[in-house]
Parts: sequence; C-alpha cells; structure tokens
Amino acid sequence: MGALHLIDDLAPPSPAGAPCVLVIGNFDGVHRGHAAVLSEAVAVAAERSLRTSVLTFDPHPATVVGLGAPAVLTTMERRAQLMADLGVETVWVRRFDAPFAGWAPTRFVEELVTGTLAARVVVVGDNFRFGAKRGGDLAALRSLGEQLGFEVRVHAIASDARGPYSSTRAREAIAAGDLDEAAQVLGRAHELSGTVVKGDQRGRTIGFPTANLDPVPEMLPPDGVYAVRVEQIDEDGAARSLGGGVTNIGLRPTVAERGGRRTIETFVFDFDGDLYGSRLRLHLVGRLRAEKKFAGLAELRAQIAADSAAARGKLGI
Repeated sequence: MGALHLIDDLAPPSPAGAPCVLVIGNFDGVHRGHAAVLSEAVAVAAERSLRTSVLTFDPHPATVVGLGAPAVLTTMERRAQLMADLGVETVWVRRFDAPFAGWAPTRFVEELVTGTLAARVVVVGDNFRFGAKRGGDLAALRSLGEQLGFEVRVHAIASDARGPYSSTRAREAIAAGDLDEAAQVLGRAHELSGTVVKGDQRGRTIGFPTANLDPVPEMLPPDGVYAVRVEQIDEDGAARSLGGGVTNIGLRPTVAERGGRRTIETFVFDFDGDLYGSRLRLHLVGRLRAEKKFAGLAELRAQIAADSAAARGKLGI
C-alpha cells in the first residue's frame, strides 16, 4: 500500500517531506481519468528527480459545504493502494472541515501546497478550483506559482466516445447496474469490501455456505445476484485470491422477515475454510439477475446452483 499520511491542522505548517510533484484532487475511484493525471505526474517527477505525492481530502468537500456526500467508490486506503500501483509515493490526507473550507486560495497554496508539502510542480485537471467558495482558478494558481516558485501543469480531462471519465459517471453506471460501463470508467471492476461476520448460517443447511460482509463502505449496485472474484485482505493490505463466487445483495425475501436489513452474502466456489473475521474484497464482474422471492428452500437451493453455474461461465472458470 502507498504511504498514507494525515495532515494535522492543529500543527504549525512545516515541510512534511522532500520536494515533490504534487497532484491535488479527491480521486474517489482512481478511475481512468485520475490514472492519466497521476501517470503524467510520475513521469514529470522522474524527469526532475522529485517524489510524486498526492493531496486529497476527507471527508469529501461536498459533505462540508452542504451538497451532500456522494456515494463512496473506494475507501481511502484502497485509493492509496491504487495510486501506489501507478507510482505515487505518498498520499497526504487533509481533514476537510468548515474552518478549512474557509481558507482563502492564497492561504491554501502558501500554507499547505508549498509550506507543508514543498511542491515544486503542481499537476491538476483543467477543471481545478481551490480555496473558499472555489474562488481560486488556474490563473490564480499559475500566479501563485510564479510568486512561490512552483510550476503548474494542467492535464486535459481524459475521455472516451461516451464522454469524460469521472466519478459521477462511474456512480451513475453502478446505480443502474451497468457494471460493464462502470469498469470502462474505472479501468477495473467495481469493488466491495468488508469484514466477514456471522449471519443466520442458513446457507450451510442447503449446501451453500456464505460469507456475510458488514459493514461495506462502497456504493452498492441494485439488489440482485452477481458474479464476483473474491480476495482475502491481510492486515498489511495485501490481497490473496480465493477464486470466484456468487454474491447476493438485498433483503433475502425468501428467508428474511419483512423489513429485514440489506445483506451482502457471497458463496465462494471450491472453498472450505473459516472466513469469520477476515476482510474480503469482491470484484463485481457481472450482474446475473434481480433478487426475487422463492416458494421455499428447495427452490432457493436450485436457483443458487443455477446462479453458481452462470457465474462460473461469466468468470470463465
């Protein structure tokens, strides 16, 4: 996993690391557009013998300014890992709260970008805004760069035939259950992660024991049944493949009481072991069907067997 550091707003500003190429943004999803910007930053850093760093924010700024929190595509830890895979060396997370939202653009750059993070090159997208009420634009950033001694590089927004890659576009695809479109934007399958907890263990009684994840921080697709690839995550964030599986997301209308809570249950193919307490990551490869209620456990068992066969076909296993 990439080096992930929190910036303490109570500490006086001081250089936190070596001079760097700094990329600023939220990076939820670390989608193809983000990857293009980050790859450019890594290349520039190599040319200049600088480190590559990212400045991001938690919680999402929209939460603090009253626009409502968008659904999460990737946890902060997963973002750091995905960015490290692209060559980013350090991810700085600045807590976004009401006082910080009120920082003037000049303070944002002087105190944080250059004062704390020692940026020598700042790489941003061409829609970048910063400071209180998004008052800082690219012209202001370039002007501050001339004064404070850093270069500004602007990366055009990457796109395909359907339009720009964006976190919003990925969320819209996931909400519609269009996992192929989500993967096109993200550059990989959308992922869910969580800890395996004990459920009612009913699956064991019908021959399909499931791993129940709770909580799951990432955005859920519509209720239904999905073909997935399953990974077990160790304490250091390293992943070990457990193979394929089939996941049900929903209210389990056949066995749960009316008004029950939503669950994420996965039957891992060809696996015989205890996963309780383990962290799993599910890669949602394809949607198989909507969730529905069956007449009884025998019909449910038959449908799970059919879903498993369909999932194996979808996964090519």
